[in-house]
Amino acid sequence: MTTLLTPREILDKLVSFPTVSRDSNLDLIDWVEDYLNGHGITCHRQYNEAGDKAGLCAHVGPEVAGGIVLSGHTDVVPVDGQPWTTDPFTVVEKDGKLFGRGTCDMKGFDALAIWALVEAKRQGVTRPLQIALSYDEEVGCEEVVPLIEEMQKHLPRASAVIVGEPSMMKAVTAHKGGRAFDIHVHGFEVHSSLIHTGVNAIMFGAKLIEWANEMNAAQAAGTPSETAALFVPPWTSTHVGTISGGTAGNITAKDCTFEIDFRNVPDENNDDWEARLRTKVAEVEAEMKAIVPDTWIEVTPTYDLTGLAPEVDGEAEALVRRLTGDNSQNVVSYGTEAGHFQNDGYSTVVCGPGDIAQAHQPDEFLEVAQLEAGQRFMVKLVQEVLA
Repeated sequence: MTTLLTPREILDKLVSFPTVSRDSNLDLIDWVEDYLNGHGITCHRQYNEAGDKAGLCAHVGPEVAGGIVLSGHTDVVPVDGQPWTTDPFTVVEKDGKLFGRGTCDMKGFDALAIWALVEAKRQGVTRPLQIALSYDEEVGCEEVVPLIEEMQKHLPRASAVIVGEPSMMKAVTAHKGGRAFDIHVHGFEVHSSLIHTGVNAIMFGAKLIEWANEMNAAQAAGTPSETAALFVPPWTSTHVGTISGGTAGNITAKDCTFEIDFRNVPDENNDDWEARLRTKVAEVEAEMKAIVPDTWIEVTPTYDLTGLAPEVDGEAEALVRRLTGDNSQNVVSYGTEAGHFQNDGYSTVVCGPGDIAQAHQPDEFLEVAQLEAGQRFMVKLVQEVLA
C-alpha cells in the first residue's frame, strides 16, 4: 500500500507540478491517480481534444446515489513577470504562511480533498464520497462540463457538491456568471484626410465600447433584483480591458480588436446579454457597410460561465454550515465551476481554505491556519459519511 501522506505533504507535491493553464497537467494527474490507486481507489479520466490535459474523478463508498463531491481545479495562472521572492513551484513556509503558486487557488483544497478521499476509503463509509479534479478553470471553467458528463458515466450520481475555491472556509452560496467575446472590427483603409470614404475600425469599435459604458450606467441606475442586491456591484457589468488596432496616425484603421465581457448576476441569462451585444454589433456593422460594403465585425465567443444562484433549503449549503458552524451570508462577484454543477442539477456550495485576495498574486500564499481549518473540516466530513 502507498504511504499515507498528510495534506501538507500532498500540497507540496501538487505545487511542484507547474500546471499553468497553457501547459499540460498530466504529470500531476498521473501522480494523483497513482497515489489513489495505491490506496485501492479507482480513478477515471476525461481528456481534452489534444490529449495533453485531463480531468480526474473517483468514488469511495457504496455504489449508490446521494454522495458528496469535492471539486477542485488543477490549473494555475502564470508567474511570468511577477516579482516572486521564493520558487513559485516549491512550497516555502514562513511566518505561518505557505508560499507557492496555487497554494491558495486552489491546490490547498485539492490536497485536502485527496487526503479526505483516502481517509474515507481507509475507514469505510456508508455514504459515498467523490472527487472531481478539472483543468482550464483559469481560462473559462468550461472544461468541467465534460468532466461532469464523465462522472455520470462511471460514478453513482451525487446529491451535493462542495467547490473548494478560497472562501476562508465560509459558505459562499452565490456568484456571478459571465460570457466573453473577442471582437474584430474589419474596416477599410484610406488617407485620414478622406475619412468619409474609409471605415475606421477603431472609431467604429469605439461605438461598441461606448455602448458598454451605456450598459453599465443603465444597470447602475436601475433597481436591483433581490438576488442582484446581494452582490457588489448589484448589477451585470460590461467590460473592455484591452484594445489593439491601427497602422498610422494618418490612415483610417483597417483593424481593431478587443475583448468584451459580461459578469452577470445569476438571475440574468448569458444568452440575453449576448443577444443585446449582437443587436448592437449589427447596428454598427450596418453603418460601416453603408460606407464600404466589404467591411464587417467578427464576434468570437471565448468563455461561458454559469452563475451560482442561491438555493432554497440547499443540501450542500446545509452540509457546509453544519460542519463549519458558519451562518454568515456570503456571495462573490468572481466565477467558479459551481454554477456548472448547479446547472446540471447538483446542490452546490463554494467553501475552501484561503483568501481569494491572495489568488494570482506574486508570492501567493495559504495560511497554515487555513490549511489546518480545512483539515478539521475534512475530518468532520469523513465522520459525516461514516455515520
